[in-house]
Amino acid sequence: MNKKLFTSEQELTAFSQQHHETAAMVQIRAAAFEQYAELPLPQFQKINYRTWSLFNGEPLVAAPSTLKPLTKSTATISQQGTQPAQIQLNAEAQAAGVVALDFFEAEQQFPELFAKYYMTIALAKDAHRLAAFHAAAVNSGVFVYVPAGVQLKEPLTWEFTQDTTTGQMYVHHVLLIAGEKSRFTILESRQSDDEQAISANIVEELILQAGAQVHFTSIDELKSTAYLARRAYLSANSRLDWALGLMNDSNVLDDFNVDLKGDGSHTEFKAVAISAGTQIQGVTTRVTNYGQHTEGNILQHGVILSDATLIFNGIGHIVKGARDSDAQQENRVLMLSKTARGDANPILLIDENDVRAGHAASVGRVDASQMYYLMSRGLSKDVAERLVIRGFLGSVLTEIPLAEAREKLTATIERKLIDGQKHRDRAE
Repeated sequence: MNKKLFTSEQELTAFSQQHHETAAMVQIRAAAFEQYAELPLPQFQKINYRTWSLFNGEPLVAAPSTLKPLTKSTATISQQGTQPAQIQLNAEAQAAGVVALDFFEAEQQFPELFAKYYMTIALAKDAHRLAAFHAAAVNSGVFVYVPAGVQLKEPLTWEFTQDTTTGQMYVHHVLLIAGEKSRFTILESRQSDDEQAISANIVEELILQAGAQVHFTSIDELKSTAYLARRAYLSANSRLDWALGLMNDSNVLDDFNVDLKGDGSHTEFKAVAISAGTQIQGVTTRVTNYGQHTEGNILQHGVILSDATLIFNGIGHIVKGARDSDAQQENRVLMLSKTARGDANPILLIDENDVRAGHAASVGRVDASQMYYLMSRGLSKDVAERLVIRGFLGSVLTEIPLAEAREKLTATIERKLIDGQKHRDRAE
């Protein structure tokens, strides 16, 4: 990765003017543009991504005169490439005062919230080179605000699609603010086409105010080399439950982080991942207990086929003063090929005495006795293998609240496994 500038100050200003950005956002872009080339790349344990093509494509280009027809969607929010987001709030969300806007419209209508939360506390603009590049080059995104006390029965559904046919790099931002004592569910899907080798730099910031409770499910099916950061900041007595299906088909650097800032805050992070072919997925999940009586649990299960690589880093950090806090994690990887590479790295950093902490990790192969049992009942090796793996990944499937989303993730897992088995069989 070289450090050459991706644009000029003149082009940066022209892009902001075209999108009618606020003076504050213009300053943010300019400052990040000055910094990003000199900032260091973030470091992740055992993940060497420095040769990845994370900067393919020009992020700041003029809007095309003719837009590609948008795919019809029933989602609450859908966005194709860098085109403006389509918003379809249901009657319940509208009545509750939920705000959902395209990124550029939101920064104009809610400048105070942007000044307070946009790349300030969940992921700082100058945290590292990838973050600064994002702040300077962001070209699409959405903003969602759920007011205090709102409890939604229907989930908020998001569909984000990277469009590589334009040749434009995908720099996408999500800013979610959950008001005090709000309660709701988010179902997100991310995908991309594979027309061109265009990169993606994606940042999602989730800000939970005191007492908020959010259940966040996402199915990722990216086909572009990508940096994907999901960052959360939890205030007192708030709770964030994650259920992530990392089903990407490309090299992806996943950077997940939860800061348990407020006393009594709690997160349950559960993710499953499948790597196949020759792809590399590096997943680093950090939970930091700052407040007292906080709890953070990490569960990561992954499967590797063919010549692929999957690396899980789980980091639990209890800082000084976070008394009566709990940090637990489990990282497990199954390898289905002799040429697969897998790592499960649990890391505990404990700076306080009155706490609870623990970890478990394993890297191994499919249980031979389970395979023998299933095959003795007439199942082929491939089918038996897929059944064992689905059971291994079931801990996250059971956490998805909506049957339709569970079925979608199950189908995606099946597709990834079948494709991986075919690739392995051809290689053998």
